[in-house]
Amino acid sequence: MTSQTPMASGASVPGPGNGDEGITAAAVDAYLARIGADRPVRADIEALRGLQHRHLLAVPFENLSIHLGEDIVLEERALMDKVTGGRGGFCYELNGAFGALLRALGFRVTLLQARVFGDGGRLGIPYDHMALRVETEDGTGPWLADVGFGDHALWPLALDDRTEQEDPRGVFRLRRAPQGDLDLLRGGSRQFRLDPRPRTLSEFRGGAWYHRTSPDSYFTRSLVCSRYTETGRVTLSGRTLVTTVGGDRHRTDLVTDEEVLAAYRDHFGMRLTRVPGLREAGAVPGA
Repeated sequence: MTSQTPMASGASVPGPGNGDEGITAAAVDAYLARIGADRPVRADIEALRGLQHRHLLAVPFENLSIHLGEDIVLEERALMDKVTGGRGGFCYELNGAFGALLRALGFRVTLLQARVFGDGGRLGIPYDHMALRVETEDGTGPWLADVGFGDHALWPLALDDRTEQEDPRGVFRLRRAPQGDLDLLRGGSRQFRLDPRPRTLSEFRGGAWYHRTSPDSYFTRSLVCSRYTETGRVTLSGRTLVTTVGGDRHRTDLVTDEEVLAAYRDHFGMRLTRVPGLREAGAVPGA
């Protein structure tokens, strides 16, 4: 199916070998409505750039499921349901859902695994991060699309380009690394090491489990909810709301639960019934 041949109501497209029965036209329409995007006429780079931009503005990067005791299911329909239901997620969820959307719209999508550079240049675990290789109908690319790396490129990056690439969020470059991998640099600083071999969604379950349960994971030790805005960024970390406009940062400490829940609703479109609190390290979400 391509974006030039709309799916009939109730029709579906196959998932990437993960046992999913497919994504319905209604699910695609709901996803596009969530991010405020029209169904593209053609699966080209212009459409891809617009979809990534709209996604980053609408869907927050957040790890609240870990601290609310919610399960995280790495299956396409479950991931899309989470997005269309008003939530966000971390990289496996956001790029998993976005990849499913792109595939349903006629893009050719491959899941890629990456290891994030931490303190001192130390690499994280295998399957530390999920990114997307996207091929378009106009023959450009392939493109590196990513809506799940927090403060990252606003537009897709040319995957085969080894020169500096200008983006509204900075200057990016893909540099050759050992064993055929690629290092992504932003402003000269290494962000993650990308393995170009294709992966399936199920292969990321171990990485997702680690980040949901390990006391060494950043996600078990922090509460974060963040998204781009047209003028900067808005982030809620615990009870601290930070809005950035250009280079100006404004911090607001939220005192009451009502203020916190209102911030989730007003800034991220998330209607929570209780305030998330840090979960004990090692606890099993959803158990």
